[in-house]
Amino acid sequence: MEENNLQCSSVVDGNFEEVPRETAIQFKPPLYRQRYQFVKNLVDQHEPKKVADLGCGDTSLLRLLKVNPCIELLVGVDINEDKLRWRGDSLAPFLGDFLKPRDLNLTITLYHGSVVERDSRLLGFDLITCIELIEHLDSGDLARFPEVVFGYLSPSMIVISTPNSEFNPLFPSVTLRDSDHKFEWTRMEFQTWALYVANRYDYSVEFTGVGEPPAGAENVGYCTQIGIFRKNGGKATESCLSEQHDQHVYKARQGLTMLRRLVLNFHPQAILLPCLPKMLRLQVFTTSYPSLQQERFFKLVLVNEVSQQVESLRVSHLPRRKEQAGERGDKPKDIGGSKAPVPCFGPVFTEVEKAKIENSPTPFCVGDKFFVPLQRLLAYPKLNRLCANEEMMRSVIADSIPLSSDGSAVVADLRNYFDEQFEF
Repeated sequence: MEENNLQCSSVVDGNFEEVPRETAIQFKPPLYRQRYQFVKNLVDQHEPKKVADLGCGDTSLLRLLKVNPCIELLVGVDINEDKLRWRGDSLAPFLGDFLKPRDLNLTITLYHGSVVERDSRLLGFDLITCIELIEHLDSGDLARFPEVVFGYLSPSMIVISTPNSEFNPLFPSVTLRDSDHKFEWTRMEFQTWALYVANRYDYSVEFTGVGEPPAGAENVGYCTQIGIFRKNGGKATESCLSEQHDQHVYKARQGLTMLRRLVLNFHPQAILLPCLPKMLRLQVFTTSYPSLQQERFFKLVLVNEVSQQVESLRVSHLPRRKEQAGERGDKPKDIGGSKAPVPCFGPVFTEVEKAKIENSPTPFCVGDKFFVPLQRLLAYPKLNRLCANEEMMRSVIADSIPLSSDGSAVVADLRNYFDEQFEF
């Protein structure tokens, strides 16, 4: 970290005009990115399936987490409806998400509401994050916050970050880092509050932070202090969750550009879920990402992978086929069970994978037809990951790819127009 002529991206949420450039501190990477990366690293380590970000703001953290393959439900809650309205588009699936579907389903929802309101749709989560949130709560909301988040929602893990006021003297002319902050705690104040809450609601807590101080000021601690709370005994049991009455107080918000509306209409991933909280009917908008758990996308990916592998094997046979046929124009001879040469391009296999492929049934020709046994295809790692067995592969591709009469092999024409053009 440089000590001079630096600027801090964390001071007053970007109101840099109050901080002289020559005396401010800059974090590399910026402090907000360090906070988000800290959460992402935690997600990578613990692989939660259901994650909620309270006070999600511009959804930056949600956008970072949505690419994580372990997450199946991602929820953001914020009191600022305008931010949710204008940032929702960035969470919708892009074209690339349809071309390369995820392994697992992913649903993302943005809720408009207060973090100190109970909403049963946030019960049973693995991780709830509150990044730079609690300092925006007034005394009444701060008192209700533990009751709702720790007591009612009671997720397996909670991450709370808040400014460390002991770091503030290193910033010129800074009392509070944001005009909306109701307070900023010292490390002792935060840890006292966190330990009390953890003890009351049966959590353990450990403390860390991001944003290291400059040399010579190590005694002030991290610029952002973080508490990681873990529920003692793990997840809430199903019986505990079932005892909770449905309470839907959040309003779902999301906007979509016209292009994405067309994409989602063509691939109907948006599901409207009507809710009836007390006397008010709310409409919940949920965006679902395409995944291999969805039959139509699984079939699309499998058929494409099989076709590509068959074509690669067919092309690799052509030089040997021509060699065996003698002079150009002779009728090709059957190559029987001879091994196909390995192409000079394509995926790189381990020795174990190579052995598995070599020991599988060999592609063969009959007349002008090229046959690739399904067992051979299943020997390739990518297809083996997609399909558990030959019967599964056959049932999925049967109406899209030609198969032999007994269904044991894919059948393709040995030669095509492009082979003639390139003189194979």
